[in-house]
Amino acid sequence: MLALSKTTGNNGLEAQEQKHDPAIFRRGRRRDMKASGGLPFGGPRAAAIGPILVDRCRPTYRCYTSSSPDHVSFIKEVAATQPPQHLSNLLRMLKVRGDSIISPGAKRGLIPLAIPLSENTSGSVTALLRWPTAPTGMEMPVIQVQKYGVWLLAKNVDQYIHRLLAEEDIKGPQERNDELFHVSVGAEEKLYQKGDFAASGLSSVDTYLIKKVGLFPDILERKIKHHFQKGDHVSALVTGEFYTKREHFPGFGRPFVVNSEVLLKSVYFFHALLLSAHYSFCVRDLHSYRRVGRNLEAKDSARVALKSPWWTLGCNYHEVASIAQWDDEQIEYIKERVTKEGRQEDIKRGKEPAQVALDEAAFLLDLASVEGTWDDNLERIAECYQEAGLHEIAKFVLYRN
Repeated sequence: MLALSKTTGNNGLEAQEQKHDPAIFRRGRRRDMKASGGLPFGGPRAAAIGPILVDRCRPTYRCYTSSSPDHVSFIKEVAATQPPQHLSNLLRMLKVRGDSIISPGAKRGLIPLAIPLSENTSGSVTALLRWPTAPTGMEMPVIQVQKYGVWLLAKNVDQYIHRLLAEEDIKGPQERNDELFHVSVGAEEKLYQKGDFAASGLSSVDTYLIKKVGLFPDILERKIKHHFQKGDHVSALVTGEFYTKREHFPGFGRPFVVNSEVLLKSVYFFHALLLSAHYSFCVRDLHSYRRVGRNLEAKDSARVALKSPWWTLGCNYHEVASIAQWDDEQIEYIKERVTKEGRQEDIKRGKEPAQVALDEAAFLLDLASVEGTWDDNLERIAECYQEAGLHEIAKFVLYRN
């Protein structure tokens, strides 16, 4: 178990794990997607992340190619936002690690909200995510692009740099690449210097990252896996619930996917215990079984995940829909929502046309994530953003080298 001090102010995971209160496992989120319009937490996906102000000027863009991939200028001129302060450091670090730096406009076949940075030898693309309307604290996260969407690597560039340096620092002298520290000069002084991990006295780099840097999805998921391996299913459940706190990874459905899988695994675990003649249940164990190990809660968590953008699930839509016990009727329902008739029905219900357009863009991205067909509806997605007044986002979505 990672030991988190209250003085760090970093998320209170230890305190929540130590409580082991079965009451926290009750989900209480049984909502029907059709009743809420298929939207996250009962509200529109686009509206759930808040409004954005955009510059409506229409500059002439220069061409960005792999031979001159000026990511900073691209983010300013095409993505129409401020680039992360230490982006140049991160690009140099990715190159030192063996990645090939690619053009920020090389978006063909990728989710149109991505700003590509680099590609490794296995073909995996590291990118920044340009939200149409960004959640607080997630203005431009670092992601790994997948066929069905994105995997969150870090909430921002600084956190990712900090992590890369810390993980490099713990390697032995023969394995450590000191060049990584040389190219991070500037960012290194503010974020991480050699020896910071050793000086912290913490037991592992994962513990260091959670206490000193922030939360990372893969670390929390690895922590859950370790709890299960040790037979500590209650701590696994607590960590799964902690993962889903909305302030940790706003806008992402992945935490709820993992939580649903944790709940399912607990169902099997407690059921096996009930059948075992070698286990003597106490009242608390039976109470935990009734309140935690239930397929219903796993189903509810999966349905909450599907009220987030489907491209944030970290896996194929159908894997989550199976846990949610939803077949293709949800896909068909969203297809109806993006028709002309569906739009007119929303407006008759009193929804603002701009919001209808934003919702349609979100639904089209959801549908594209099911099969990874990102380029099929680009023009219509861009039109939706135009209709909603997000002119720069519309041009960014359409931009291709």
